[in-house]
Amino acid sequence: MNPDARLRWKTRVFAVLVILTNAVGNFSLAWGMRHRAAALTFSPLDYISAIFSPYVLLGISLLTFWVLARMALLSWADLSYVLPVTSLGYVASTLIGRFFLGEQVTPLRWAGTLLIVAGTALVGLGSPKIMAETSEHAFAPSERKR
Repeated sequence: MNPDARLRWKTRVFAVLVILTNAVGNFSLAWGMRHRAAALTFSPLDYISAIFSPYVLLGISLLTFWVLARMALLSWADLSYVLPVTSLGYVASTLIGRFFLGEQVTPLRWAGTLLIVAGTALVGLGSPKIMAETSEHAFAPSERKR
């Protein structure tokens, strides 16, 4: 597999990982906190205790992985590609909220969700400009002169 194809494949895999870990991590966190809501007060000890409940801990772990995967993705792919494509995580979160948490999603929220999908489709039509692993970074012009 040539290096460009490998990097495009890696970019797509990491984009999917970022989308899924964001949506499932937020779902787990919401589910865990909603099932502990009666036990929460303004005491920090209640929140520290909540961290160790299974769903909250899973959510925190997935969101930690989400940040790491997003950092990796941003290290080689354009920000103008990564942010719109990974915004599909918000769409997934809306669907999860509606169908798994029983949330009422208003028509205005559905319209916003559809706008995210439309924007992502427009960005996806273009090429995900990615930096080769040995390329110079655009934000380091002083090093390029050497």
